[in-house]
Amino acid sequence: MTAETSGPLTVLVTGASSGIGADVARQMVAAGHRVYGTSRNPDAVKNPIPGVMYVRLDNADYDSAATCVAEVGDIDILINNAGESAAGAFEDTPMDAVEHLFAVNVFGPVALTKAVLPGMRERGTGTVVMVGSMLASFPVAFRTNYAATKAALKGYAMALRREVAPYGIRVVTVEPGTIATGIGDRRTIHIGDDSPYRAEFETVAAATRDNEAKGISGDAMAKTVVQAALAQNPKPFYAKGNRAPIVFALRRLVPRQVVLDITARVHGLAKIRP
Repeated sequence: MTAETSGPLTVLVTGASSGIGADVARQMVAAGHRVYGTSRNPDAVKNPIPGVMYVRLDNADYDSAATCVAEVGDIDILINNAGESAAGAFEDTPMDAVEHLFAVNVFGPVALTKAVLPGMRERGTGTVVMVGSMLASFPVAFRTNYAATKAALKGYAMALRREVAPYGIRVVTVEPGTIATGIGDRRTIHIGDDSPYRAEFETVAAATRDNEAKGISGDAMAKTVVQAALAQNPKPFYAKGNRAPIVFALRRLVPRQVVLDITARVHGLAKIRP
């Protein structure tokens, strides 16, 4: 399966109403493929992309995964992109919010992947792309729960890759760095007014806003996702943004604590040893 494959492929892109998902859907349409995009409310998509057919999917409603796949039919490429961004103090985040974030960012994509695998296995071909975050590889304070969900998604993808390979199915992880898509305006925040963590949280939040304003475009990130999705022999892992080639090389060469200290410093935090 490559970009040169004769005939259009059927592509399902979750979270296709905005951000990276919308850019991926747009590029897949431009490449001549049949593209379905998911939204919790397809009729309310503000700027529908010409050529994209919108279907309902709520990541937190696992039953909607099977309904979505039944509506679309045979799927050649699944791009699990939909998710929720979150930040705040770990201590201030209630457990129901943690559970909700894992439902949306991990268990929803897992349910959808489980729904598409039987058809891919029977046809002997298919690609599943998990869109994660470089925070899974470079976690930072006050993004604990979000980083954990993306690390879990990567773990699923890396383990599943070999499990389904005998059936011609490719599983890929793509980790975006800081992206200028406006996601910060939609981020869920948990920090108490009198929280002892508030000052440092505000420091990280300000650095994050500055980094996101300077981040790569959603269109540039989408090109990497599309490249991975259409590759005949995709790599297990792709990353783009935040000088990915350099920082991943550094991660292999220096002690983990040094990497954590550098990541904290990039987000405005001083080095402190416990």
